[in-house]
Amino acid sequence: MDAGRSSSGPSARQGGEAVGPSDSVAAALRAYGEDLAARGAAQVGGTFTGSRAADDLIKHSPEAFLLGVLFTQGVPAERAWAGPYLLKERLGHLDLHRLAVERDAVFAAVAEPPALHRFVKTLPRWLSAAAQLLLDDYGGSAAALWPDGTPLPEVVWRLQRFDGIGPKKAVMAAEILVRHFGVALSDTSSGSVAYDVHVRRVFLRAGLVDKDSPQAIREAAAQACPEAPGTLDLATWLIGRDYCRPAEPRCDACRLGRVCPRLVHRTVRGVGFRSVSRG
Repeated sequence: MDAGRSSSGPSARQGGEAVGPSDSVAAALRAYGEDLAARGAAQVGGTFTGSRAADDLIKHSPEAFLLGVLFTQGVPAERAWAGPYLLKERLGHLDLHRLAVERDAVFAAVAEPPALHRFVKTLPRWLSAAAQLLLDDYGGSAAALWPDGTPLPEVVWRLQRFDGIGPKKAVMAAEILVRHFGVALSDTSSGSVAYDVHVRRVFLRAGLVDKDSPQAIREAAAQACPEAPGTLDLATWLIGRDYCRPAEPRCDACRLGRVCPRLVHRTVRGVGFRSVSRG
């Protein structure tokens, strides 16, 4: 037994079977995820950016959504999702042909103070490369990556073809497409949670895993919600960001607080996929 896992106190019982702390945590997390899915929650709950104009662009332009995914690394989520709107304001357009060809202009728009992103040299390359790939392979339409009926793992694979989108971002994006935009992807049982620092911390401290690895996190998510493991993604991320903080976690205010073993001594080492060539 892991020395950090609490073994005191009786287990609850459901249907005559003992239910341990991790089972109770999984049930509470699944209920939160299903509630968010029923409400079609955006990346940060009720909104992507906090700005109606920036949100509208993300919600009505598949291309802006894809570009927004590129921004979601190394900056707060609200700032990242506002990136396509601010880029459009500075350039005067989000025309894919011009984004692909006018690379100096894209670089200048990103780097102009205040910079749109901390990766002022890398992000412009990702943006231009994404525009070119959309033109070359998807007819200039990001929606062609995720038509209804496409298996979720296939969409994750397609997203990872884009420079700047690694497994973590691809899983996150696919789950947003299903949860918020209502894209009818198939094979959602093959989905998962993103291997994100907040998700990892919650899974560790809540006793859902004893080992911090992509495989352990995926397996725990699949066990907690077999029909659609990705349902847990936003719920866990929000808890990790707002309550299960690295320092001074707000356990009493967290909706998992009553069932979580509160293994707050467990820490996440590193942030997972760190390369700046992939996200």
